Amino acid sequence: MRGAHDQATQSLQEKVAELTDRFLRGKQPDFLKQHSRALDDYFEQAFETSMIGPRLEINKNPYVIIALGGYGREEQCLYSDVDLLFLFGKRVPSQAENLIREMIYPLWDIGMDVGYATRSLKECLSLAAKDLNVLTPILDARFICGMSMLFSELMVQLREKVIRKHSGRILEELMAYTHGRHAHYGDSAYLLEPNLKEGQGGLRDYHTMVWLARLEYDLRQTRDLEYLGLLSHAEYQSLWEALDFVWNVRNHLHHLCGRKTDQLHFENQIKLAERFRYREESGQQPVERFLGDLHARMDSIKHQHLMLLHELGLENKRKRRRPTTPKSPMDGIEIVDGGLLNFARPEAILKRPELLIRIFEESVVLKAPLSAEAKRLVREFTYLVDPAFRAAPETVRSFERILLAPASAASALDDMLTTGLLAAFIPEFQFVTNRIQYDEYHLYPVDKHLLRTVQTITQLAGEGAEAEPLCARIYRELKNKTPLFWAALLHDIGKGETEYDHSSRGAELTRGVLAARGFTPAEVDTAAFLVREHLTLIKTATRRDIHDEETAIVFARRVKDVERLKMLYLLTVADSMATGPAAWNNWTSHLLREFFFKVLNTLEKGELASAAAVEAVERKREAIFASARSAAERQEQERLFPALSPRYLLSVPAERIVEHIRLFGRLGERDFIWTVAPSPDGKTRTVTICAKDRPGLMASMAGVFTLNSINILDVQVFTWHNRTALDVFEVTPPPDLIFEDDRWRRAEDNLKAVLAGKLDLSAALRPRLESPQYTKPRTARRAHRVRVDNTSSSFFTIVEVFAYDFPGLLFSIADALFRCGLDIWVAKIATKVDQVVDVFYVRDITGQKVDAADRVAAVKEAVMARLPNIA
Repeated sequence: MRGAHDQATQSLQEKVAELTDRFLRGKQPDFLKQHSRALDDYFEQAFETSMIGPRLEINKNPYVIIALGGYGREEQCLYSDVDLLFLFGKRVPSQAENLIREMIYPLWDIGMDVGYATRSLKECLSLAAKDLNVLTPILDARFICGMSMLFSELMVQLREKVIRKHSGRILEELMAYTHGRHAHYGDSAYLLEPNLKEGQGGLRDYHTMVWLARLEYDLRQTRDLEYLGLLSHAEYQSLWEALDFVWNVRNHLHHLCGRKTDQLHFENQIKLAERFRYREESGQQPVERFLGDLHARMDSIKHQHLMLLHELGLENKRKRRRPTTPKSPMDGIEIVDGGLLNFARPEAILKRPELLIRIFEESVVLKAPLSAEAKRLVREFTYLVDPAFRAAPETVRSFERILLAPASAASALDDMLTTGLLAAFIPEFQFVTNRIQYDEYHLYPVDKHLLRTVQTITQLAGEGAEAEPLCARIYRELKNKTPLFWAALLHDIGKGETEYDHSSRGAELTRGVLAARGFTPAEVDTAAFLVREHLTLIKTATRRDIHDEETAIVFARRVKDVERLKMLYLLTVADSMATGPAAWNNWTSHLLREFFFKVLNTLEKGELASAAAVEAVERKREAIFASARSAAERQEQERLFPALSPRYLLSVPAERIVEHIRLFGRLGERDFIWTVAPSPDGKTRTVTICAKDRPGLMASMAGVFTLNSINILDVQVFTWHNRTALDVFEVTPPPDLIFEDDRWRRAEDNLKAVLAGKLDLSAALRPRLESPQYTKPRTARRAHRVRVDNTSSSFFTIVEVFAYDFPGLLFSIADALFRCGLDIWVAKIATKVDQVVDVFYVRDITGQKVDAADRVAAVKEAVMARLPNIA
């Protein structure tokens, strides 16, 4: 009989290989079912030819082989686990293990992941009553072979003795498990690397829908979700189309990785987009279009799941209550069981289409969510939203009340998006719906990001734990908040038409949207201004020398108005926070706040606000002199103070200046001196270098750090008037902390040798920078760019480098600038996200800007030549 088992195994391998080949060629649409049935054939053949089976005396102790989980639902993906239950009517005989070995071991030998349980009927029911992880796979159980009457008895007793007796507790446990799963894996409809199975919007949400329907309605097959009235025909079709897409992606991901996997990592996304034959369209890369479609499907699954929970009265059960206020809904809207809102009659919508938006306004006022039926009706009647509806004053006012609602009522705007009403009311929104930006910077699709920006403003300005005092104060000071919220909702709307300069296109679209809805010219201008400039404040704060008074003056001339500046600050903070942690952190928060106050001071006091800077410098001078430990030190401070540049004095705290002056006192005739100090948390090191300034000094320091495997996180570059360089690097510690002191001494010796002309840094770094790790082409969303700006500063040429980070990046750029004959006076190094923006204020060796066209081109070419290739 061994030959028969080998034959069954070989037959299974051949069937799976043929199914897989047909699936990959797009010719096996029912792959999941056929894959399950191929496994059924194996087990049936193995059962029929078993040598152990007859010894178990099935007539005396009936047994059955049952498919569980995804295999039980006939949804067997390529490398998913095969879950089985060997169920015995009485006790489990000792020979059962031999039966397992006979049937399961051959599958293990060919690399299949097979999980099994061997239980008696009594034991199985007892465990199912106690453990949700035992119960849920059995809810999907399907007979394969053996004594079918025993399978039927299991399912009958499961309902009688387990489900009916413990239904309340089981539902509570299932909801707790679902909420915990969502909290752990996140919302897959939003995440850059979604989990196709466990995340919210993943396949497990669909499984939960099926389990709930089996528990509550004794669902026999998935199709019955529609027949039982839990989903409409359109909703069921939408659910199945979404599931089919996600299953397709999951199977291709399994094949691509050669194993079971559900996390869609970056490295596989572009490959899958190629497999699905996506092409660039409307400015979107193929991978962005693929991810947009995937997110749309997972979003659909998520909302179908939430609607079923609402239908069964399970979602947010503790929060759902009847309104505590005596207010009742307006005519045409009613409160149904559970405190949910619904339309009194569908016909009322035909007579009064404004009810489509008024029900969301009532949701905000009464803090009562819409029922699943109300959402269905909104979705079905969006065709009534026409230009007259959009321009009607009462409709616009209703929408504004929703838009400006407190953060606690934010779900109304989310529901408008998911039901399609938001895109119907603002047609421009349809072009950013589920639009993905393929980078490690934006966490959310554009439409979700826009809504999060609106919600973030209300949170920052509110009274809860998420409120921020400065933002709350600025918000209260605004005379008219309407343009701010419209700008927050529309600031990225231009991305629906163009990825580049979307701000300008967005401003044009915003003008059209607001003008068509009857806003005043002043409100239209302000909203369009905010959309056009929504990136300018953060870019200036992080990429320009904000301690140069000219930077604040130029920006103040651009804004012109204090009210606009305050709105722009709130929009910038909310936009950055809603983008993700790569866009908002303590570093960007500090720079943005500092620059905001500088521009505000300039607008309020005029361009002669330098008096405040003079006062600040004077206060620091007094603090520095007061710190002197002796008359000799005081004399040295007084002698050196005139050599300190204004930018240095304005940006460095007085106590640090005192330390730097003392460090300069120890410099003497040496080329440089440095100190290394750990950060409070011990994760980084601050290296303060005082050196005799010379061309290429910064490149030398950066190169030495790279040579010693020390990564540069940030740097402040200062040049005193006495040609002293004072540079502060924030770096990672050396790799081996046990020998950290030895590594710092070696780095110090390296820098001495470089400055003395005894070490060729380029030659020493060449093996590292030319290794495959750095030279292999990188797959990236955006190409490297070099931008040369000769307009923002009167005295310096500003070189901006947009590149993907790698060890040695700062050295490569600084060395390229040095070889172009340029001296770096200010550097803004922002290695905060995968693609960094490094900004350098430079002049040539004669002290002049680099503004000749041929020299600008040469600088760009030289820097680009030092950056890795992009695939």
